[in-house]
Amino acid sequence: MAKTCEFEKEKLIVGVIYHDTDIYDSAISILKGEFGEIDNTSEVFSFSKEYSSYYDGELGGEGMRIILSFKQTVDPSRQAEIKLFTNSIEEKFSVDGKRRINLDPGFISHGRLLLATTKKTGFRIPLSDGIYSELTLFWARGAWHKLPWTYRDYQSERVQRFLTKTRKIYLSQRTEI
Repeated sequence: MAKTCEFEKEKLIVGVIYHDTDIYDSAISILKGEFGEIDNTSEVFSFSKEYSSYYDGELGGEGMRIILSFKQTVDPSRQAEIKLFTNSIEEKFSVDGKRRINLDPGFISHGRLLLATTKKTGFRIPLSDGIYSELTLFWARGAWHKLPWTYRDYQSERVQRFLTKTRKIYLSQRTEI
C-alpha cells in the first residue's frame, strides 16, 4: 500500500493588477503581514496597454501589473485558503461592488506554476469553497511552456524572466532545508 507524505512547500507568488498606488501599498502591507517578506518583484507594466483594458472600469483607471514572490515557502494545499484571503483583501478595498485591486495567488515549484481562481471551466481543478487551481505553465528542458489557456501576460518574456528568477530562488531554498 502506498504511503502518503506531506507536500513539499512551494514558492507563493501574487499577481497584482491595480490603478491606485495607495490601495496597492495598503494591500501589499496586508499581504506582507500574512506571508512575510517579499523576495522578488517583476517589473511594473501597463496591463491595460499591453494586454487588456478589461479591469480599467473596475479599478478606476489604467491597470498596472506587477507580480511578487514571498520569501517564506508555503504548503500548496493552502491554495484555496490563500485565494479566499486575497479575495477578502480585494473586498476590503472595493467601492460599490467594484474591485480597486486584483490579487491572484499562485505557486511555483521546480516544475510548474499553478494559479488559483474562482472561475470554473473544464481545465481547472476544484479545490474547496468555490476555488479552483489551474496549471498555467510547466517547466521542461530549461524553459517555461504554455498551455492553450495560459494568460497572455504569463506567456511574455518579461513575466517568464521573473518566474525563472523566482524559481531559482525557490530551488536554492530547497537545498538549504
